Amino acid sequence: MSSLRFEKILQVTKNHIELLKEADPSEEVISGYIERGTCIAGRADGELVGLVVLLPTRPNTVEIVNIVVKKNMRNQGYGKQLVEEALKLSKHYGYKSVEIATGNSSIEQLALYQKCGFRITGIEMDHFVHNYEEEIYENGIQCRDMIRLRQILS
Repeated sequence: MSSLRFEKILQVTKNHIELLKEADPSEEVISGYIERGTCIAGRADGELVGLVVLLPTRPNTVEIVNIVVKKNMRNQGYGKQLVEEALKLSKHYGYKSVEIATGNSSIEQLALYQKCGFRITGIEMDHFVHNYEEEIYENGIQCRDMIRLRQILS
């Protein structure tokens, strides 16, 4: 694994949207936050590896609303690098806390976020059942509930 180089995406393309859909299957939901958020690309040897989207939600708080690594590049530490870059940028811009949410079935993501210092703050029951037309399954588990996590920046 090589270290990622990061750059702000000024013009989100169809390729970016397709990659973001791997983490959030609703193009409508993605469109809702991509215009208001900041999209950061992680590249290794010039190749796009992953994206992270930050969206201010409340005073002093920013949320990682999407984070994705290309399928063929997963489990190599790139997701952790994207999370760490998001935390670094959030702190640089003066945010006091960073939030992230994922599905109850996203076992690897839940582990990663906690390893990166996030703590579970709540569960939104049946979020994915009520907000997505298609049922979502990961790891043989139906994605029903949204798990919310937060990290207080020091």
